[in-house]
Amino acid sequence: METVRLTILQTSDIHGHILPLIYSTNEEQCLGLAKISTVIKKERNEHDNVLLIDNGDCIQGTPLTYYYAKKAADQKNPVIAAMNALGYDAAVIGNHEFNYGSDFLKKAADQSEFPWLSANIKENGEPLLGKPYIMKNYCGVKVAVLGVTTHYIPNWEDPKHIKELSFHDAFQSAKHWTEYIRKNELPDLLIVSYHGGFERDLKTGEPTEVLTGENQAYQFCHEIEGIDVLLTGHQHRSISGEINGVTVIQPGFNGRFAGKIEITFSVNDNGTCVKEKSPLLVDLTMIETDQSIIELIQPFERETQKWLDQPIGKINGNMLIEDPFAARMVKTAFIEFINKVQMDASGTEISNTALFDNSSRGFPENPTMRDIVSNYIYPNTLKVLRLKGRDIRAALERSASYFMCGEDGAVIVNPKFQDPKPQHYNYDMWEGIEYILDVSKPIGERVVLLEKEGKPLEHDGEYDVVMNNYRASGGGEYTMFKGKEVIKEVPVDMSELIANHLLEKKEVQASLNHNWKVICS
Repeated sequence: METVRLTILQTSDIHGHILPLIYSTNEEQCLGLAKISTVIKKERNEHDNVLLIDNGDCIQGTPLTYYYAKKAADQKNPVIAAMNALGYDAAVIGNHEFNYGSDFLKKAADQSEFPWLSANIKENGEPLLGKPYIMKNYCGVKVAVLGVTTHYIPNWEDPKHIKELSFHDAFQSAKHWTEYIRKNELPDLLIVSYHGGFERDLKTGEPTEVLTGENQAYQFCHEIEGIDVLLTGHQHRSISGEINGVTVIQPGFNGRFAGKIEITFSVNDNGTCVKEKSPLLVDLTMIETDQSIIELIQPFERETQKWLDQPIGKINGNMLIEDPFAARMVKTAFIEFINKVQMDASGTEISNTALFDNSSRGFPENPTMRDIVSNYIYPNTLKVLRLKGRDIRAALERSASYFMCGEDGAVIVNPKFQDPKPQHYNYDMWEGIEYILDVSKPIGERVVLLEKEGKPLEHDGEYDVVMNNYRASGGGEYTMFKGKEVIKEVPVDMSELIANHLLEKKEVQASLNHNWKVICS
């Protein structure tokens, strides 16, 4: 009897993080492909059979990738250059791969020395980028890797970025292709790499989110026969273990962990069988940085750093965010400014926006591009929707569900906005209306004041509201926005709109009109 060992290495939700740093401060942190490269090289030095898969969301997410997309897209994609150097065997399409349009993704795929997989995203009836799965052979052991992507993308992405594409149910597609591969390829090991996460508690099976179909990994494990390994992502969670006999892993985000699964096969005259599967999350805390990866992208990095340090304008007054939780409870000048930029760019009187991340720190006295892209972290554009008063009220109720009153009467964040994935970006703050949210009341009854210019908002009255394209599509369970009439589109990234606003004004006065508040009566 012969024993064959295979090591599966997985990255997911890298979001453009190659270097081990945070661009807002240039502070070094233990993350990114340059760290993971050291793990990959070590495994290849120690073992003959190593399979390296990226599970999606790799080409968008840092100032480096933004600079490349907007200023240097005629050159080679730095993330793809790094992935080629690391020798990836395949990559799965993630939802953020479409943020700069499908042509941008296709160009990245053309530059890739590895195939891109997604069985359920189709163009002209065929899998986008050509391959639903790949077959690999390791010392006679046949291994299949099937790629599947959350089909919920049309609920978030700008329609023009995904035109002529169709998104089929990820679960049904995985089931179909798993059966096909088992019957026609006869693999000894079948891996499904799914850019999606778990919709239920891994132990109890209780739903952990509204079952929209965005995340179906738990269903994969329990209702699809023939999956040996399920690589997951999208939720930015750190998971390793086994569910219903399926080995599962999810390696966080931004390259903070590498996923690793060691598999031992027994091979004899009667065939091949899996003897042991062992999943592990590789912590990068003590891992050295691979300098060759840093050197590879230095030309882009130097230009990105120069661009980030460009002075943009001057702020008179305080636009800093000292406490992100407090900034969602009590209005700040920073949020008022972002909403006013949106209103100015769109010519509307009502706007909403979010404080996207708890690392957002607002603007200092002399903001640079670094400050802008560190606070507005997504390549969103703007849409103006024509809404009824009742739609605005429903949206405010959705936002108000972000809060709860704790046992001591203090306001806290609703756990549903933190677990299994932080969703601070799904709490909106509005300009152009006056409102009060009383979070001591039941969810759905928390808007206790809603006016415009001192008069109650009319239930059936029509109002034009500007918001980012993600929210306008209904993203974040804002279903009241889905299918509403689009009055106007502003096809310029918000980062550019903010920069242009500051450059034009030269000096901006921080202002606060206190048009809303959150109470717990």
